[in-house]
Amino acid sequence: MGKKVNINTYSKFLIYVIIIVLINLAGITLFFRADLTSNKVYSLSDASKQVVKTLSEPLTVKVFFSSNLPAPYNNIDRYLHDLLEEYAVAGERYFNYQFHDVSGEESDQSRRNRELAQSYGVHPVQIQNIEQDEVKFQQAYMGIVLMHGDIIEALPSITSTDGLEYQITSAIQKMNNKISALLRLKDNIRVKLFLSSSLSIVGPYMNISGLSELPSNVKAIVNKLNGKNYGKLEFSHLNPSIHPDSANEAEQYNIVRLNWEQFQDRRGKTIPADSGYAGIIVEHGNNREKIKLIDVVRLPIFGTQYHLTELDALETAIDETIEKVININEEIGYLADHGTLSFGQAAPQMMAFQQEESLSSLSALLSDQYSVRQINLKEEGIPDGLSFLIIAGAKENFSEYELYQIDQFLMRGNKLAVFMDSFNQVTPQGQQAMQQMRQPVFLPLNTGLEKLLAHYGVTVKKSIVLDTNSYKQRVPSAFGGGERQIYFAPIIKNEMINKKTGYLSNIKGLVMLQASPLIIDEKKIEDNGLVATRLFSSSEKSWEMSERINLNPMFMSPPADDSEFSSIPLAYTIEGQFPSYFADKPIPEKDVAGTEETGTEETGQDTESKGIDMSAIEAEGTIIKKGNPSRIFVIGTSEILKDNVMDKEGASPNSQFIMNVVDYLNNRENIAVMRSKTQSFNPLRDIEPGAKTAIKTANIAGLPVLVIIAGLIIWFRRTSRKRFIQKLFS
Repeated sequence: MGKKVNINTYSKFLIYVIIIVLINLAGITLFFRADLTSNKVYSLSDASKQVVKTLSEPLTVKVFFSSNLPAPYNNIDRYLHDLLEEYAVAGERYFNYQFHDVSGEESDQSRRNRELAQSYGVHPVQIQNIEQDEVKFQQAYMGIVLMHGDIIEALPSITSTDGLEYQITSAIQKMNNKISALLRLKDNIRVKLFLSSSLSIVGPYMNISGLSELPSNVKAIVNKLNGKNYGKLEFSHLNPSIHPDSANEAEQYNIVRLNWEQFQDRRGKTIPADSGYAGIIVEHGNNREKIKLIDVVRLPIFGTQYHLTELDALETAIDETIEKVININEEIGYLADHGTLSFGQAAPQMMAFQQEESLSSLSALLSDQYSVRQINLKEEGIPDGLSFLIIAGAKENFSEYELYQIDQFLMRGNKLAVFMDSFNQVTPQGQQAMQQMRQPVFLPLNTGLEKLLAHYGVTVKKSIVLDTNSYKQRVPSAFGGGERQIYFAPIIKNEMINKKTGYLSNIKGLVMLQASPLIIDEKKIEDNGLVATRLFSSSEKSWEMSERINLNPMFMSPPADDSEFSSIPLAYTIEGQFPSYFADKPIPEKDVAGTEETGTEETGQDTESKGIDMSAIEAEGTIIKKGNPSRIFVIGTSEILKDNVMDKEGASPNSQFIMNVVDYLNNRENIAVMRSKTQSFNPLRDIEPGAKTAIKTANIAGLPVLVIIAGLIIWFRRTSRKRFIQKLFS
């Protein structure tokens, strides 16, 4: 007789199968996804939702992505699908996306899609693929194109998911701003080509061809861009060789001018002496930008080389310059005088030291989100309408009138970011330099900003913070090898960063450089109703170097007395209604003749000789004694803005910190949170050596011990059950 079948067991199994099938069917029709990551990396940020909800016209995203890519690129395709689906839900009917097949080599549709991608500027990139212990390289399309009205923005190379949402949202916001700016224009944007016909004669001798066709080519580029800019472009070709007025205008715009003496070519033909201009001016109203047509490079061996800008690069340059002159982004100011750090792009031929001193990375990052206007405080003052000003590494003294302008700028509710150096680093010259082995000398700085900030409640000390938890420099083997601690480059750990501020919540670590401590006047802050927020501090194992500053690592060592160690605040924001430094002072006057008077005007004779009592005359309403709500950011170093600390991609924690602070001061905290939510720098928390050993031991021996214990428990239970059954039936 066979074994009896248990019908209940099969019934339960069938019910379980039916339940699983129903759950899967419900999952297909009722889409639901939970983001369990701490920073909500796979969820759309509030800033992105807000941007796509403001769309007034359809926006289409075309995705050109090769299939069957190796890891880690295969995850980007899946991430793009999910991310664009999130955008589509938030944007509703105004957001659409399409994936175009570019993988089929023999398919006509794939070939057309590849041609379409290249017409938008998306070209294949080379990626590495490892198959069966063999390294191979393959071409792959990994780009997207955003189309909004007549405006087109391309992200031609997406090789990582890090910051992808930020790139897409920034592009959408940029397109929205550009459309709004173009529709508001009353006058056309003028594109002026200054090209002397005389250059066509000497062009072949400079190895430059195509100068005669350049006017028609530039006109074709402008006509093409005109279709993308709502017909707001106006082209003109000015020939300074024929029209003297054009030559004067070219001189006024500082257009590149080439001069040559009379010479004979190889055939004996005489070329007369002449000159010529070449350049493009894009202007609208009082805003204008210059575009170079000919690059002049002087090489030691090969002599002077001339290069004509490629047409594709010229089209891109004109398009980007149009965005600058119409100010599609919010305008911010950068103080360009008083010895501040030079703001702009680093020249390719710069020496390594000069490149480190450059702010080209900061310039690229800020210019992507803002229209940066360089302010000359001595000559033009702070223009009206500007809402944010950066002062970075000022080395020259501020007059009372210049401090008055900064003070009243803040009183009007505008924001300040001050990167203040306490010392001026000077390298000795001549014989003295040889004696001191060119060791830099650090001279204390007193520019006048110190008393202004002290009045607002914050003081930058005349010292440098050193920290045992600092950057370690590799020592070349020729000098003994190993590592050397750079104590003046403290590493700011995660626990020393204020996580209560949303724009810093995802920043896990920073590196400072030659930073000075900050002191907050708590009484002054409280009396004025201000709020001071510490952003981060050094570790508990830090100390200060004051008076004689020497940053040579070979002459540095931590103090022997532990009582000298403490955590030191390095950055603050102060918010509220600031009291004016000039509230109870007469209004300073601008220094015109090299001397500065206060409260009177220099007229060539004193006021008493006129018989007028000037003390009886008061200027009412000219000084704002109590400001509108505003914000100040203060940090005791400008070194963190240089290219040796920041990166142009904005991926490093330092770069994201600076950009987040700028966004926060400009009331864009949601953008700052979105930018840093994919921050990959996530250092482990430091623990004691004993705890490390215990954890390591538990990881190695813990699992086998648990298996043994579990086996003993099962063996004990089975033995007990066996004894119980024996006792029951005995």
